[in-house]
Amino acid sequence: MTGRRHNRGTFFPTRTRPRRATALSAGVLAACASLVAGCGVIPGATGGSGDDSITVMTWAPEQTSATNKPGMPAFAKAYARWVNAHGGLDGRKLKVLTCNDHNDSVAAAKCATTAVKRNVVAVIGSYSQYGDSYLPTLESAGIPYIGGYGVTTSEFTSPLSYPVNGGQPALLAGLGKELAASCGPVALIRPDSIAGDELPPMLDSGLKAGGHAAAVDQRAADNTTEYSGPSQEALTATTGDPAKKGCVIPALGDRTDTFMDSFRRNRDDFPAVKTAATLDSVDQTVINESGGQSGPYEGSYVTGWYPVASDPRWDGMKKVIQEQAFGDNRIDAADAGVQTTWIAYTVFKSVVASLGSGDVTSETVRKALDDGLKVTTGGLTPTLQWSTDGSLATIGFSRLVNANVTLQVVRQGQLVAAKKGFVDATKTLENADVN
Repeated sequence: MTGRRHNRGTFFPTRTRPRRATALSAGVLAACASLVAGCGVIPGATGGSGDDSITVMTWAPEQTSATNKPGMPAFAKAYARWVNAHGGLDGRKLKVLTCNDHNDSVAAAKCATTAVKRNVVAVIGSYSQYGDSYLPTLESAGIPYIGGYGVTTSEFTSPLSYPVNGGQPALLAGLGKELAASCGPVALIRPDSIAGDELPPMLDSGLKAGGHAAAVDQRAADNTTEYSGPSQEALTATTGDPAKKGCVIPALGDRTDTFMDSFRRNRDDFPAVKTAATLDSVDQTVINESGGQSGPYEGSYVTGWYPVASDPRWDGMKKVIQEQAFGDNRIDAADAGVQTTWIAYTVFKSVVASLGSGDVTSETVRKALDDGLKVTTGGLTPTLQWSTDGSLATIGFSRLVNANVTLQVVRQGQLVAAKKGFVDATKTLENADVN
């Protein structure tokens, strides 16, 4: 990645109770003492509301000209409806606020400011490319960021970030290692942005582990409607070795499909090449829309964080969608963003359960996670437990605790598992050149 982010000191403001409120409390206690029937215990306020409910937030970009993840906040709302229809989180009602970060640093900062003003307990299952815009605000208020999509370095360095996957670092490292033996020259097409600058070292760490030279680093705009120039450059860079097919790896988020439209038109003028991708850029919907079995992804390797969407371990998430979001075309069970949001809320549910009848606040949630709570996710990830001294702290990723990836392949137009189980990219990432 492009360097390590300096951890900011976290300041947790002290709130004192107004004198009038203290006097009222004393009056209530005196009244209770004088009654034959005792008063019930008043529960601690959770999430900034006046009732015994928990308020959280989920954000993601929607309706922008670049990457969009509308399924994440839509699923978070559906999850809250499902939880509340089944008794809440340990009897507490879950309230989910959502925010559109517009793929803009200022908007991302406003989302964080809103989270602070609304006194949310946590920000959960969210996507933003602007960690340096929102995380300082959350850190200052002591609000944990649980299950971010993993698109920026700061998500793996902030002391208040609790990622559930290995982000693009793990995906690219795992993909590079897999492709090293079978690819000639490799070209990575990635966004010409700060987030894009972080991608080449991760892919190269995997290629290096397999004895392969570094990839050609090719920048491209992530908000354009045509990629003829970048696709021709990628084909030129990967067809120079007649003995071995080159590999083209687009990592442009939602714009990957746009790139492949141009690539498909240009590839007939060049020798054959292979294509590969990561699941945050290419999913089953993209494969279907690009022609399925006859499209450019047939035979391509794709790395993901989780098991394939057809795996029965996703049945719990699909039940939520079926009961509370059937027909909502924003929510796709095969979308990695929706899957990440499900896992992030699974983590939060475990945290609330661990607190029992105690108050659910940003402070108690953080303390539970920092004290070593182990969270299981039904086999969708390894057991999650966060610390600051993991094996990847040596390269600056102190919060990255799950570097597992799955290897998938497109066969007859369908994403299927290429290997059983997970591939651990931890050792590969340890050798990444992040300086």
